Amino acid sequence: MQKLVFFVGVAGTGKTTVAREVAAKVPCAFLDRDTVGGRFVERFLEKEGLDKDDRDSKFYKEHLRDLEYDTTKDICIENLSVGQNVFMISPFTSELKSKQWLEEVLEQSGRTKENTDVKVVIVTLNDIDKQKKRIEDRGTVRDTWKLQNWDSYEDRVHFIPTINWDIPANNKYTFDNSGKLSKEKVSTLVNFIQSS
Repeated sequence: MQKLVFFVGVAGTGKTTVAREVAAKVPCAFLDRDTVGGRFVERFLEKEGLDKDDRDSKFYKEHLRDLEYDTTKDICIENLSVGQNVFMISPFTSELKSKQWLEEVLEQSGRTKENTDVKVVIVTLNDIDKQKKRIEDRGTVRDTWKLQNWDSYEDRVHFIPTINWDIPANNKYTFDNSGKLSKEKVSTLVNFIQSS
């Protein structure tokens, strides 16, 4: 059974770190949306006279956000169509709400839910101080708004995205990434992904 796994969650929860540890145990195409579109987005923002790290600007949201996500989606489809497992890393907030989005990915890759196991790992971080420190340590301008408005942003710590995809309830797993990312925790995630 081919695996299509989404690692989602708000900034600073450690989605990429968690996904990397699991990917070391589960062969896959590893698609972090920041990596896929980052260089292009930065260049476009600079050409517009905007900060290259700003992902909160109106220009980014209107002209670049969907471009990044759609490009990542296309690479996902390409990898699925040749039989690869795929890990997708990003918040995917809008995409999770659209039942049609997942259906299009499967249809365009020539896959079905009968031969592709779709799972969502929702990475959370119950330790709010640790989440803030992770964001501060990243030192990116794109996190400036979050840090300047931390009291408002803090309300999103336990945010669980709306998932309207037609997948079984037990194909969604909420993972608290507080504390050390131990071998046992990684093993639990690997078992979740590999289970049918």
